Amino acid sequence: MLLKEITDHLESIAPLAYQESYDNAGLICGSPDMEITAALICLDSTEDVLDEAIARGCNLVIAHHPIVFSGLKKFNGKNYVERVIIKAIRNNIAIYAAHTNLDNVSNGVNGKIAEKLGLINCSILAPQKGALKKLVVFSPESAAAEVRAALFAAGGGQIGNYDECSFNSDGTGTFRANAGANPFVGEIGKQHHEKEVKTEVIYLAHLEGKLLKAMFSVHPYEEVAYDILPLANSNQYVGSGIIGELTAETTEMDFLAGLKSVMKAQSVRYTALRDKKVKKVAICGGSGSFLLPNAIGAGADIFVTADYKYHQFFDAENRIVIADIGHYESEQFTSELFYEILNKKFSTFALHLSKINTNPINYL
Repeated sequence: MLLKEITDHLESIAPLAYQESYDNAGLICGSPDMEITAALICLDSTEDVLDEAIARGCNLVIAHHPIVFSGLKKFNGKNYVERVIIKAIRNNIAIYAAHTNLDNVSNGVNGKIAEKLGLINCSILAPQKGALKKLVVFSPESAAAEVRAALFAAGGGQIGNYDECSFNSDGTGTFRANAGANPFVGEIGKQHHEKEVKTEVIYLAHLEGKLLKAMFSVHPYEEVAYDILPLANSNQYVGSGIIGELTAETTEMDFLAGLKSVMKAQSVRYTALRDKKVKKVAICGGSGSFLLPNAIGAGADIFVTADYKYHQFFDAENRIVIADIGHYESEQFTSELFYEILNKKFSTFALHLSKINTNPINYL
């Protein structure tokens, strides 16, 4: 199987456009045209993981965390990042990472944590803004259906669990073809009136090039009249964190004990208990302190995340319980998520879960 087939499927679930600006998700090393025989799935592509890939005959490592975040200027093996890249290239092993783009989809990293905790009625905690646009195009009546179908096929008109969504209105367009034009209808030098359909579709901003290409490929006009409008609407299915509900409310200590067990945490650092029942739970795998205002605003009883600093715990101010379970612990089931995504699509492909615990933190 070609590497591109695997990465295309992963990016259909978690498009690279959804990653945060500081991130480096995607193909870290290797060629999209490589023939992949087997893949090793892990949280971190460390040196030990590369050795494991070599021993198990895997020429692809799929990781959650990118091994390279910033540019490498030298390759002399002075640190673990350079050594991993050198070893991967020497052994013809590709490395691919799906990081914050996988965090930011509802069925991604946080969705997997919510599943483990048995949460229901889940939704994105902080929906992504600036991710939606609207395309408005004017077509002659005879071509409107074909143009609309092309936009749908390119991914336009998807709103939540609905697709092929559009609004269409009839009107009359006017134009005059000047010398040198090749009009689809009308005559050179004469104003023409044409019955047209105005079609409006919402689309994900990163699909814009694909939609425009599809529109131009079927639209009969020499000069296509269209508008692109930015939308203030948030994308309710893409963004940071998850909030959901327990099937039955419980005590704070019972929830924390269950959290520690389910997430296989060595410890749980938490703020003062409020002596209230827990029903609504906010989640952010990895470093999630920036989402505390969202968790409080959404009425969460407990916020489960990681990497909280000492002074940040004070921000709870008895409005919520913060539960820090550790970065590795919060994201450890991402490997399981990768496996499920790929095995569902490529059921006969050789997928292996890494046996290496890459958590750099030890507990006494």
